[in-house]
Amino acid sequence: MKNIKVLGTGCVNCKTTFEMIRRQAEEAGVTVNLEKVEDLPAIMTYRVMSTPAVVIDEKLVHSGGVPSRASIQTWLES
Repeated sequence: MKNIKVLGTGCVNCKTTFEMIRRQAEEAGVTVNLEKVEDLPAIMTYRVMSTPAVVIDEKLVHSGGVPSRASIQTWLES
């Protein structure tokens, strides 16, 4: 199971990113532990300068803007 965190302070893009990952994981039948991290000090521990950001198994894979469906699919498959 992948542990996925969406980092962001609650903006529309952050919420959209969270929902896109949730939906695509469900459609693909991939079990994930999906978490929304809105606490700014916690976000800063990942050295993220722009949100939304995505962390998979404690590795930063994306930051700044809503990721593409293709990117999300790649993350779920790897």
